[in-house]
Amino acid sequence: MASHPDHSAQISRINRVIGQLEAVKRKIENQDYCPDILIQTKAIVSAIKSLETSLLEKHIHHCVKDAIKSGRDERQKLNELLQIFKTRIK
Repeated sequence: MASHPDHSAQISRINRVIGQLEAVKRKIENQDYCPDILIQTKAIVSAIKSLETSLLEKHIHHCVKDAIKSGRDERQKLNELLQIFKTRIK
């Protein structure tokens, strides 16, 4: 059975997003100027997309690559990738 890739490096990205969310909460509580809040929310969306991309790259380079090399679960992994791409396009 294949092991899962190490995603521990993503923790710093997640912590940054949490910090950004807390900053947005403070801005809302302080009734800051709406465009300033929206700039921060856009940064959060970009950070999450970057996190998703990084996770997807690891998945392809580790899980999908291993499935194709071994011939085990190859079709399942490819179908998973198709589903991931379909949901990301929306």
